Amino acid sequence: MYVSNRQGIFQPTSPIHHEGEHYDEKAFKTLFEMQNTHFWYRGRHRFLMHSVSHYLSDKKGLCGIDLGGGCGGWLRFLGQRMRGRFDELALGDSSLTALELAKTVVPVDASLYQIDLMDLHWENRWDVVFLLDVIEHLPADVGALVQVRNALKPGGLLFVTTPALRFFWTYNDDFAHHLRRYSKHDYAVLAGKAGLRLLDARYFMFFLSPFLWLSRTLKSTSSLSEEERSKLATKAHEVPFPVLNQALALTFAAETPLGHWVPFPWGTSILGVFQNPP
Repeated sequence: MYVSNRQGIFQPTSPIHHEGEHYDEKAFKTLFEMQNTHFWYRGRHRFLMHSVSHYLSDKKGLCGIDLGGGCGGWLRFLGQRMRGRFDELALGDSSLTALELAKTVVPVDASLYQIDLMDLHWENRWDVVFLLDVIEHLPADVGALVQVRNALKPGGLLFVTTPALRFFWTYNDDFAHHLRRYSKHDYAVLAGKAGLRLLDARYFMFFLSPFLWLSRTLKSTSSLSEEERSKLATKAHEVPFPVLNQALALTFAAETPLGHWVPFPWGTSILGVFQNPP
């Protein structure tokens, strides 16, 4: 169902839906620049990798794909640290702009797919799938997980991260077009509806959650124009000054492996590990 184009990107033979009106294509260049340096990406990658290493500790010859993976930051990180466990690594996204940027950083033999999460065209294809900060944007999150379940081999694993807990909702969620934040209970409900088994759910970004919440709630946005709100949210996503960025990165880094030994009671993000029942 996928055919390679001139750039070596596999595209489906049927049209895909890409919500380009919600995502400024120019923003991918900003994401591309920050995905290896911003403290949040560094901390998320570290926390997630600990879980991946645990669940894949005795597995080799795997096929894995990062769906909605944007500019390839996670796939690059994964390829550098666990390349020997995967015979095939791939990146899937609905944006050709993001995929073309990703080509410069992902492993040279990684496959690139332009995909529609609501119509993946795969059955029993992948051992491991990643959905990192994706489903909070989707009107039909359960439908997307059903598509992923079909794409997973029996016993295959799905790693999901999303923003956590409605309490932490701020103007940034509106700007980022988030439709919801998730709790551990929400993940359990999602698993049941999608026919998946929830193996683990845990919060992260615990130590920095008060700082993040205060930084975004003490600023009143009610009197700002849409343009001013947009500028404020854009600034909030910029890489902080180097000294501050490093201090935040070190604080976030302290959550791994601590947050896997003693589950945090809350956090601004949540990680879930799901399995397609054997």
